[in-house]
Amino acid sequence: MLLEKIENPNDIKKIRKEDYKALAEEIRQFLIEKISVTGGHLGSNLGAVELTMALHLSLNLPEDKVIWDVGHQSYTHKLLTGRKDGFDCLRQFHGMSGFPKRKESQFDAFDTGHSSTSISAGLGLVKARDIKGEKNTIVSVIGDGSLTGGMAYEALNNAANLETNFIIVLNDNNMSI
Repeated sequence: MLLEKIENPNDIKKIRKEDYKALAEEIRQFLIEKISVTGGHLGSNLGAVELTMALHLSLNLPEDKVIWDVGHQSYTHKLLTGRKDGFDCLRQFHGMSGFPKRKESQFDAFDTGHSSTSISAGLGLVKARDIKGEKNTIVSVIGDGSLTGGMAYEALNNAANLETNFIIVLNDNNMSI
């Protein structure tokens, strides 16, 4: 199994390119099996597997930062940062959170719950990065459903005036609920 080779953050970079499709299938099967027992947000996570894999392959985590707009999309991120064992107690008392939590992992850049905050949070991280003279990459991932929140539009307006690097990924799956 390919998923067993991912025990630590950035282990995905050791997987051969031709095995990415099989890894995505294993991740989906793992999530279905675990979430059917513990509960959690299944659909949004199944839809973000390849996106998350691409981000982890492209970025140098934890120096680079990914801010998930809704934590509902972060389960693959948790898997790829070495937290596979935590899925046995996902969303349970003293268990792994269903959302990104900074105290849970240095790979969670922002404590995310529900929607419309990732771009604003990303703007703050971009500003801090630039003040400190750093060169790391900041990526905010936002879903189409989160674009219904006014905070997202205010952040987009501010991001439009940036004269620095900031990546915003729209995960538009036409399933805004």
